Amino acid sequence: MPIVTIQQGPRDPELKRDLVKRVTDAFVDAYKIPAETVQVWIHEVPADSWGAAGKLTADR
Repeated sequence: MPIVTIQQGPRDPELKRDLVKRVTDAFVDAYKIPAETVQVWIHEVPADSWGAAGKLTADR
């Protein structure tokens, strides 16, 4: 059973629905497995709890 973890900033629920469908479809196609065996976990990190290039994302 594949488990895919996606870490990202907050996104609209409709975008996340589409992402989960596309990721699931990719695993079904690549591994020839039932969609029911694919789990996609979305871990959303607030902009004030994540940084890049030495700065908080919230400060960009």
